[in-house]
Amino acid sequence: MPKSPAPHAAAPSRDWAELSIALVAGLGLAITAIFLCAVPLAGHMAASRDFISYWSAGRQLVQHANPYDRAAVGSLEHASGLDVRGVLVMRNPPWALPLAYPLGFLGLRFAAVLWSLLLLGSLIVSVLIVRRLHGSPHNHIHWLGLAFTPALICLTMGQTSLFALLGLALFLRCHGARPFAAGAVLWFCALKPHLFLPFGVALLAWVLYTRAWKVLAGAATALAATTALGFILAPHAWPNYVAMLRSPLVAGEFVPCLGDALRHWLFPTRHWTQYLLAAIACVWALVYYWRRRRAWNWTHNASPLMLVSLAAAPYCFLYDQGLAIPALMDAGYSTRRRGLLIVLAALIVILDVQLCFVKIVSVLYLWTAPVWLAWYLLAAEQGIGKK
Repeated sequence: MPKSPAPHAAAPSRDWAELSIALVAGLGLAITAIFLCAVPLAGHMAASRDFISYWSAGRQLVQHANPYDRAAVGSLEHASGLDVRGVLVMRNPPWALPLAYPLGFLGLRFAAVLWSLLLLGSLIVSVLIVRRLHGSPHNHIHWLGLAFTPALICLTMGQTSLFALLGLALFLRCHGARPFAAGAVLWFCALKPHLFLPFGVALLAWVLYTRAWKVLAGAATALAATTALGFILAPHAWPNYVAMLRSPLVAGEFVPCLGDALRHWLFPTRHWTQYLLAAIACVWALVYYWRRRRAWNWTHNASPLMLVSLAAAPYCFLYDQGLAIPALMDAGYSTRRRGLLIVLAALIVILDVQLCFVKIVSVLYLWTAPVWLAWYLLAAEQGIGKK
């Protein structure tokens, strides 16, 4: 009998998909290697990254000073070699202060290298966890996670979004067998709570419906412990934090995401309007969970939740979108359309090229979060309502 032509017909698509993944991953690896080698040699690189806001916050804490004091932080940063206009102030809630505190005992360069290695480790571990959740398939789709441009930007800038990614991956890994630990690791997600609003609504509904009290206890314990430690380090941290967020320079800043763009374009004087999309998304998340509550699977159902959370976030920078990695890997593993993997690789390259010519705070990056969601819907081969 003649052999079926189907396998031969699919081979070119598989080959092109694997080649595109390898090329994009190689580019991402090269960028990461160059950066990690350059940081110890160039002190001005450490001083010009967002990382310096965490280092300066740590310095302030060591000196029993206000980590959210813009003037004091600015003097410290410029004395350390900050060569950009303005001041980089840590914007994470006070329960994140214990994370910054140890940095205050270290020199800027050494702290920058250590911080970069921690972020890189968080990215690698997160991708490996998600891969294992899907049965460690024998393909290279996880390489796209390692080469995902927003995650690499987060690494080079020294932002905490990769810690939040690690918290998300660990929760997906632990929620069944180790519920208390699963709740505790959500503290990493709480470093940037505004990125998890719809996700958090569905999570709370799941806890209440399934009576997953150990998850709730773990989260409450971690938040209470770090909040208490933050209070010890800086007793007035919360009012100082709120004052920093309400300052004109922060409140009036444009962030290239749909929620903040809506506020700037339509309601420039009403800051609450940047939460409109998030509020609508939270209602959708509750309905989404309730319709699937009897067959809920966090490994798969978290994917659209996280992508919608990013697309509707009240403020979300490009580097925060590294949190889309688990969802993109989920769809990449499930899709039968191998050509869509080539499309995702091409989108990553397009974003890499755009970054060479356009500043990261440009309105031209509004396309990214909606496109990751649209790609997921296509690759999953079914709509949100069917998954």
